[in-house]
Amino acid sequence: MIDHGNKLDALDGIRAEVSKVVLGQAALIDRLLIALLADGHILLEGAPGLAKTQVIAALGNATGGSFRRIQLLPDMLPSDITGTLIYHPDAGRFQVQKGPILDTHFLLADEINRTPPKVQAAFLQAMQEREVTLGTDTFVLNDPFIVLATQNPIEEEGTYPLPEAQLDRFLFKLVVGYPDEADELRMLDLAALDRRNPIQDVRTVTSPQELVAMREQIKETVYVSDQIKHYIVRLVRATRQPDACPGLQDLRHVIRLGASPRGGTLNLRKACRVLAFLQGRDHVLPEDVKALALDILRHRLILDMRAEGDGITTEDVIQQILEKVEIP
Repeated sequence: MIDHGNKLDALDGIRAEVSKVVLGQAALIDRLLIALLADGHILLEGAPGLAKTQVIAALGNATGGSFRRIQLLPDMLPSDITGTLIYHPDAGRFQVQKGPILDTHFLLADEINRTPPKVQAAFLQAMQEREVTLGTDTFVLNDPFIVLATQNPIEEEGTYPLPEAQLDRFLFKLVVGYPDEADELRMLDLAALDRRNPIQDVRTVTSPQELVAMREQIKETVYVSDQIKHYIVRLVRATRQPDACPGLQDLRHVIRLGASPRGGTLNLRKACRVLAFLQGRDHVLPEDVKALALDILRHRLILDMRAEGDGITTEDVIQQILEKVEIP
């Protein structure tokens, strides 16, 4: 164990502040913290009304960062996201008009599968490169910068599913369910207070600069042993070559495309380091890998159509891999 001191206190403070206004989503809050400190983004699948806007707005307040929300629509253009150049005849020159992806730390991209592929591509390219070029000027995105992109699993008509290459740019894909009965009752109590903007009650307990420093400390101080590296590689390779792993031969007809080294292996190591840090450790355990594997791998696997027709899900496949791949 190592003493992270004030850093863990700050992270506990973030959890406490966000939980003031977002009930029943503790797992989502923890995954947001991991993505934030792992320099990644989250794809969120869930029904409307599950506090997606509130959770990332509250996270912005708690960390002293800025928050923006974009409602993605079918008639949008890439410039609606990144910005554009506008000609001013009086001045005789073009002027930069920045898009919402610039000058923000926390960005909610609501219903990203509602907007056409060219807009998705511009959006996700900016996420990956952390910069936007408008004319001859290049603008670097804020640091930290995290996108929470949402998809509604119910309404599929008129949507543009994200292609595999775009999905691979998200660290996590989370499936968010409804809160339990106790949390839903607490929501009634909070609603009875009739607060017009509960986000204003969230105190700032850290700063973007401190989060960046924390992220760098994690890279330098949290150790990943050779055994854990081999375990991560074996898990990810089992999604591509299941017949090479004892007990998984049946999956060779189920998985059509497995996780890539970038999307699976590197992201799993990066996220596990953060989880170890959050738990006060300077080393990664196999339990960290197992805890995060599902959320990191579920959107990187493509199953055979016949397997999907039989009701097999990516969650089923990942769980089977976790059970069969030997733990060091």
